[in-house]
Amino acid sequence: MKFLKFKGFNYIDGGICAAKGFLANGIHCGIARKALSLVGENSQQSDSTDETPKKKDLALIYSKENCNTAAVYTTNKVKGAPIFVTKEHIKDGMARAVIVNSVNANTCNADGIDKAQKMCELTAKHLNINVDDVIVASTGVIGQVLPIEPIEKGMEELVKGLSDKGNKAAIEAIMTTDTMEKEIAVEFQLGDKKCVIGGMLKGSGMIHPNMATTLTFITTDVKIKTEYLQMALDDVIKATLNRVSVDGDTSTNDMVSVMASGLAGNDEIRGEDESFLQFKNALYIVLMNLGKMMARDGEGATKLIECICTGANCEKTAEIVAKSVITSSLFKAAMFGEDANWGRILCAIGYADAEFDINEVDVSISSDAGKIDVCKDGAGLDFSEDEAKKILMEEEIRIIISIGNGEDEAIAWGCDLTYDYVRINGDYRS
Repeated sequence: MKFLKFKGFNYIDGGICAAKGFLANGIHCGIARKALSLVGENSQQSDSTDETPKKKDLALIYSKENCNTAAVYTTNKVKGAPIFVTKEHIKDGMARAVIVNSVNANTCNADGIDKAQKMCELTAKHLNINVDDVIVASTGVIGQVLPIEPIEKGMEELVKGLSDKGNKAAIEAIMTTDTMEKEIAVEFQLGDKKCVIGGMLKGSGMIHPNMATTLTFITTDVKIKTEYLQMALDDVIKATLNRVSVDGDTSTNDMVSVMASGLAGNDEIRGEDESFLQFKNALYIVLMNLGKMMARDGEGATKLIECICTGANCEKTAEIVAKSVITSSLFKAAMFGEDANWGRILCAIGYADAEFDINEVDVSISSDAGKIDVCKDGAGLDFSEDEAKKILMEEEIRIIISIGNGEDEAIAWGCDLTYDYVRINGDYRS
């Protein structure tokens, strides 16, 4: 996937380890899907006879310094146990480590809070830090008891392997149905200081707008007060991850956290000044690109779809229209079939809960292969089906909508709906 270029910002390697002061690691500790076969001799015997490479399932991010920390969480009424523990731990706006497992979501379990707290206690013990400075997250199957024994046994290896090159191992450990690594880091200036924001994300299914999207972990060496770190995250989330949808399902465990080590040495951001705006722009670049990667890697997806709505009288109206299109199953299926069925776009625009004149709606479809206009003032235009097919054969498709003469616009990201989405989710637990 191509990254957009922004003046004054450079893409660099390293992901969550790119910012000063951060280390990471990921290991296979052996968390099984079914709790009954998790530990003991039978489990060990199975491991010894199975020659299949072991996917990593436990990740750790660690900061050498205490970090000002902000987070946002799922809007689902059913929440994973780690969310309750993390909220309590970062009430003071501080954190120093993130422990996260895949395979098991630790959700809807009677002992879930105890298990999440135990993960934090194990992390704190091995890192020699305060337990309240540990963020915990889990992702995977809902409703199965999380075994703590494999995590406990794996902690020594996990901590021992912490490295400023450990970002790749950590990403693998948090992936579930993901088929690609999702990480990014950008470098920029605040005054005369070079600063970095980096991040990693897991997310492929159960992706829908309104901060229910993913597990995302952001690190930065910018010095910024917690109040303004939270403010920046809240604002940027609205224009990035909250505008991504894969399947319309809001997950139970979603969390985005940002830890700021302050090691860049910039003057502390403590107001909505130019440095704050520059920081927000960098955070936007990171979260926007991670969101696009997530949409491109939607379960079974073959195409990234970007919907741009312009001409609105307010940004919220443009956002509602763009989201309505990228969440339409009929439209998503048409994109998979490379069928320029623009009527499905108009249908999705028409049931969007927003006020505008449908007789002023124009629609175009574009990609690197070209652009065609398919609708003008709410009515269809003649166009070449062959040319449309060629445009829709590309892996990145843009739907461009104008709904009037207003000055506001919004972008949303989604993917096509394929046979493989059903296959993946039909046997998710097996």
